[in-house]
Amino acid sequence: MRSFVCLALAAVLLAGCGGRSAVVSRAAPVTYPAFADAEPHDNVGQLPSYYPVHGVDVSRYQGDVNWRQARAGGISFAYMKATEGGDLADPMFHTYRAGAAAAGVRHGAYHFYYFCRTPQEQAAWFIANVPRDPAALPPVLDMEWNHQSRSCNRKPSGAQVRAEATVFLDILERHYGKRPLVYTTPDFYWDTALGQLPRTQFWLRSVAAHPSERYPGEGWAFWQYTGTGIVPGIARPVDINAFAGSHAQWKAWIE
Repeated sequence: MRSFVCLALAAVLLAGCGGRSAVVSRAAPVTYPAFADAEPHDNVGQLPSYYPVHGVDVSRYQGDVNWRQARAGGISFAYMKATEGGDLADPMFHTYRAGAAAAGVRHGAYHFYYFCRTPQEQAAWFIANVPRDPAALPPVLDMEWNHQSRSCNRKPSGAQVRAEATVFLDILERHYGKRPLVYTTPDFYWDTALGQLPRTQFWLRSVAAHPSERYPGEGWAFWQYTGTGIVPGIARPVDINAFAGSHAQWKAWIE
């Protein structure tokens, strides 16, 4: 399986980083700025504070964001929802994008996949709404089961999901010159065997445990460790994510 970088939290986690990750060991624990959580999980605890680079992902539901305050509070990057399916665009995307850029927060865009549109349609819709920006983070394809959808209750096979994801990722890579990451959840990952996707870096949701427990053997670039985070400058609870490596590895990854 693909992997990126796993930061060693403690000896017990070394075996759980998985894949072909480069392990960065520490002689003693070093903690980094931590954020409050409206609904913390005991199994996560202080684990995110062992990672030095943190960011948020936002959509219109977060409302107004003071990006300078968020950056001063420890936010290094932000992913913003840009599009969904083949005809929905987040009305706050361009506002967030401009605000983050002005505050010096590295930013990128994500697309929420809809199983009743072709990957070609959805890739074209994303490209129509997200400008090319050499400074932007790689695009993200968000794939998860959407049990609340009233317009599309399809649940394709794992083989079809992987085939459609590959088409979408290839189109965006050709257009933006960067291979998109894939965001997913534990149930979707295992239901569809998403780990079989080639050349893929993952952004993994795991709010009740470290990713090594929910996705054993899989590497990751980003870990979404809470959906109820409290971040300066963002009035409503927000998803917070940790990058898998050191400050130096983050710098190399974004260049």
